[in-house]
Amino acid sequence: SCLTFVSKQPHTIDIISYLGWICNIRAGNVQSLGNHIKASSELVAFNIDQAVTSVSPAADGKWTISQLPCHGDLVTDLDFSPFDDALLATCSADETVKLWRLCSPEKEQPGGPELNLSPGLGRLELVLFHPTSSGLLAVGAAQSALLWDTSRQDAPLAGTSTPPPPAPPPTHATHHRGREVRLWDSRKLGSALGSVSVSDSSGLSIFPCQDLCEPSCLCPPPPLHPVSPVSHFLATTPTRGACAVPKMAMDTLSCEVMRVFQLTDSCIMPISYQVPRKVEFHADLYPDTAGRTPAQSAQEWWKGENAQVHPPPPPPPPPPPHTHTHPAPLRLTSASHTTVPPPHPMSTTPAIVCLPVGEQEAAPGLSASSSTLSSASSSAAPSRSPSSSSGLSTGPGPRPSPNSKFRHIQGSVRHRDAHITNLKALNLTTPGESDGFCTNAQRVAVPLSTPGGQIAVLELSKPGKLSDTFLPTVQNTVNVADLCWDPFNPRRLAVAGEDAKIRVWTVPEGGLTETLTEPDLLLQGHTEKIYSIRFHPLASGLLVSSSYDLTVRLWDLGTGQEVKVLSGHQDQIFGLGWSPDGKLLATVCKDGKVRVYDPRKSTAPVEEGPGPGGHRGARVVWVCKGEYFLVSGFDSNSQRELSLYSVGALASGPLATTEGDVSPSTLIPFYDPDTSLLFLTGKGDTRVCIYEIVPEQPYFLECSSFSSQEPHKGLTFLPKTVCDVREVEVARGLILTKTTIEPVAFKVPRVKKEYFQDDLFPETAVWWESSLSSSDWLAGSNGKHRTIKLRPSDMAPVSEAPKEVPVKKYMPSSYYLEEKTDEQKKDELLSAMVAKLGNMDDPLPQDGFEGVDEDEWARYLAQIVVMGAQVVGRAFARALRQEYAASQAAAQARGRSGQQSAATTSITGMTVQEAQQILNISTLTPEEIQKNYDELFKANDKSVGGSFYLQSKVVRAKERLEEELSLQEEDQQKKRQRQQNSET
Repeated sequence: SCLTFVSKQPHTIDIISYLGWICNIRAGNVQSLGNHIKASSELVAFNIDQAVTSVSPAADGKWTISQLPCHGDLVTDLDFSPFDDALLATCSADETVKLWRLCSPEKEQPGGPELNLSPGLGRLELVLFHPTSSGLLAVGAAQSALLWDTSRQDAPLAGTSTPPPPAPPPTHATHHRGREVRLWDSRKLGSALGSVSVSDSSGLSIFPCQDLCEPSCLCPPPPLHPVSPVSHFLATTPTRGACAVPKMAMDTLSCEVMRVFQLTDSCIMPISYQVPRKVEFHADLYPDTAGRTPAQSAQEWWKGENAQVHPPPPPPPPPPPHTHTHPAPLRLTSASHTTVPPPHPMSTTPAIVCLPVGEQEAAPGLSASSSTLSSASSSAAPSRSPSSSSGLSTGPGPRPSPNSKFRHIQGSVRHRDAHITNLKALNLTTPGESDGFCTNAQRVAVPLSTPGGQIAVLELSKPGKLSDTFLPTVQNTVNVADLCWDPFNPRRLAVAGEDAKIRVWTVPEGGLTETLTEPDLLLQGHTEKIYSIRFHPLASGLLVSSSYDLTVRLWDLGTGQEVKVLSGHQDQIFGLGWSPDGKLLATVCKDGKVRVYDPRKSTAPVEEGPGPGGHRGARVVWVCKGEYFLVSGFDSNSQRELSLYSVGALASGPLATTEGDVSPSTLIPFYDPDTSLLFLTGKGDTRVCIYEIVPEQPYFLECSSFSSQEPHKGLTFLPKTVCDVREVEVARGLILTKTTIEPVAFKVPRVKKEYFQDDLFPETAVWWESSLSSSDWLAGSNGKHRTIKLRPSDMAPVSEAPKEVPVKKYMPSSYYLEEKTDEQKKDELLSAMVAKLGNMDDPLPQDGFEGVDEDEWARYLAQIVVMGAQVVGRAFARALRQEYAASQAAAQARGRSGQQSAATTSITGMTVQEAQQILNISTLTPEEIQKNYDELFKANDKSVGGSFYLQSKVVRAKERLEEELSLQEEDQQKKRQRQQNSET
C-alpha cells in the first residue's frame, strides 16, 4: 500500500518515528467511504470490528486504549470538531449520527452520546464538521447530503440542493481502474484544473490528507502542474485508513510541516514530513494557522456570513537557553513506562478506539535514547526496507544529551602487511548465534566450508598470503555450530558441533603444522543441536553451553563431566553471557523472556522479565560493572533494537531501548569494560556502530561509527594489551571478509599525544589469567582478576602535564581584522612575502641594484620560487614589484642604514613610504606622527563608520615610523661617535 503526499516543499522528507507507533490493535476490515481514522490535537480515534477493553493507567504513566461502543451497526465515518478536541461525530450503517464528548482514555468514556440524529436517508457514509462554524455538520448518504445545526435537532438546515462545505480535492478511479487525484475550481466545475495518476489498485479509494494551513500546496503558480506529487512513502502492510494531524500538534523546531497517521491491520504508524533545515523555528514554513475559536455560529453562516477563523494568540516566550521543550506528540518515554495490552475478550458491538496523540505506545521495547540505529543507506528518512548495514540517524525532534569523550573515535584498517589474505572456502552458513570466528592474542580460528567441519587456525604473528596448496586444519568431523578459545589457555579451542557434542582441541605450540583429527576431550549430554558455548570469565576449565533441547549445561573440563543443568526455557535459547564477576548467567530466549541464573544456588532462574518481541535472534552482554546487561534483538516488526536491563528489576522491563533498521542479521555486541564502549555490527553489515554506555539517562551516548568498503562476515576484538597507547588506540578488532582477516584500530584523536592519556586507559583486568579453579567456584568461592597499568615507563600521564600559563604577547594586526577586501588580501600576501625575504641571512636582493628591468624581475621571481614562496596571480606580482622598487629607493636614500631599515620592514610588514602615506606625513617628526595618528585613529573608529582593519593600519604605520625614527637616531649617534673618535 502506498501513501502519496503533495506539498509545495520540494525537499520535504518523510520520517517514520517508530517510537510513536501504536501497536497491538485490531483495525476493522470496514468497507465504507470514510477515512476510518481521525485525529485531533490530543486524541486519535479509529473504528474496529471487535472491541478492545481499556487498560487502567498506573503511576508510571502507562498508556491506555479506550473503547467506545457507539452504534448498533458498522461505523462508517467519524470526525473531530476543529474547535473542540474532545467532540467526536460518528455515523453508521444504522442510519444515525451521534456526537460524543470524549474524555481522557484512562477515564471511563460516556455511556451515551450528547446528540443523536436520525436523518432517515438509509446507510450513512460520511460526516464532516464545518471548518469555520460551530455546530454545523454535513452528513452524506448514498444519494443525498444534509446540513445539520447541532443546536437544533428537529430538522436539517438544508438537503441535497445545498452543496457541502469545501473538502480536499476529490479522488476518482478511471475506467482502467487506475486511481487519480483531480483539482477543481468551485467557481468552474465544468472541468478539472488538473489531475495526477496515483497507482493501480483494487482498493475502494485513496485518502487525501491536505494541510489546510497552506492552501497553495495544491495550487502553485503557472507553469507548474496544478497537482504535483513530490514525495511518497511505501508501506509494507495494507492501509485501512489515513488522516492528518492538526497543525497545532506539529514539532515546529524540527521543521515538521505535516504528520499523517496510517491505520493498518495491527498498528497505527505516524509518518512525519519535515523540511531539512536548521533546528529552529522557520516562519516561512508556518503561516498563521486557524485558531480554536469558531468564527460564527451555524445560523450566522446560514444567513450568508463568511467570517474566517482568527489565528491563535502568540505563543509564550521561548524557554531559557539551558532548557528544552518538545511537543507532546514527540515526547519520548522510557520503555519501562509502556505496556502492551494483553488479549481481551472480543465484543461484537461496533466500536471505536481512542488514544491520546501525545502518548502513543512505542513499538514493543522501544524508548528514549540520544540517537537511533538505522540503515546506513538512509540519508534523511529511515526506511522500512531491508538494509545490509547498521548506521545512525536522529529522530524527528531535537534530543539533547551529554557528549561522550569518545564521540570522535576513529576506526581505520591497519596496513596491508598485517592482513591475512587468500583465505578460501570460508563457511558463511554458521548459525546466527555464533560470531562466525574467534580469536585470542596469538591466533584466530575460522570455520571452513570444506567437508568434515574443518577449522583453519591461523597465527596472528604470521600475517600475509596463505598457501594455495596446503592449509593445516582442525578436522571437527561435523559442521561447526559455535567455537571459542579458552581465555586462560591460548592453545585450547572448544568447538560445538551440530551433532550435539562439544569437542575440545589443543593446538601445538607455534601453530598447526598438520591436520588435527582427534580431540583431547569430547563432551556429551545435550540431546539436540548446540547453539552457543562460553567459557567462565574467572574459573579455569568451566564451560557453559545452550542447546535446542531448551537446557543450559555447565561442564568441568578437568573431569570432562556435566556439573549443572539449568532449566526454565520454553523455546530456543538465542544467547547467554556470564556476568563480569562470574556469579550470574543471563540468557535471552525465543519465548520473549530474559532470565538471570545463579547456577550454584538454583537450576531455575532467579529473575526473569520481558525480552525482545521478535523471533529472529538475540544476543546478551553485561555492561557497567555487571549492574546492567544489554540485549540486542528484534521487535515484533523485525526491526533491530537494543534494550538495557537493570539486574534486580527485570520484571519491569528494560530501562531504555533504542531502535534500529530492518535487517536479517542480529546485531552482535562487543563491550569494553575499561572504556564502557559498545561496538555493534551484524554479519553482512558494512558499518560498526559505537556507543558509550552510562548507568544513567540517556544510557546510550552516540559516538562516531566505522564503515568498511565491503560487507564483513564477522568481527571480534583482541586484548587491550595489543593496543598502541602512544597513538591513543583504545581498541583493536579483527574483521573477517570473504578472503581476508583485517585488523582495525580504533583511536581517539588527542592533542597532547606525547603524554599517556590516563583518562582513557584505566588499569585493565588481566582476564587471560584465571583467579580460581572450576572446583573452587563450584564449591562457592569467588575470584577477582588482578589489574595492570598500560602506561609505558617513558610517558608521563596527561593528568600530570604542566598547565600552560597564558603569556601576554604582542598581538599582530590580523588579530583586529574583521573584514578583508581583495586589496587587503593582496596587502597581507605582500607582507608575508617580504617577511620571508627579511628572514634570510643574506642581504635583500634590492639592496644591490639600481633599477628593475624585465630580465632582472624574472631572475628575482625565480629566486622567490626557489626559496619556497608562492606567487599568486598577476595582481600579487604587480604588488610585489611595487614593493621591490619602493624598497630599492628607500635603500638608496638611507645609504648604509638601508639594510637595517629593510630588515625592520620585513618584520613589520610595511615600508616607510607606505607608513608615511597612511599617516599623511611628509617629514618624520615625533609630534607630527602623534598628531596625525590621533586624528586618523579616531576618524576610523567603528562607531563612526570605520573598521578595525583601518585602525590597525594606522597603528602599524605609527609603529613603523617610530621604528624608523629610532634607526635614524641610532645612525646619528654612530656618526657623532665616529667624529669624536676622529678628532681625538
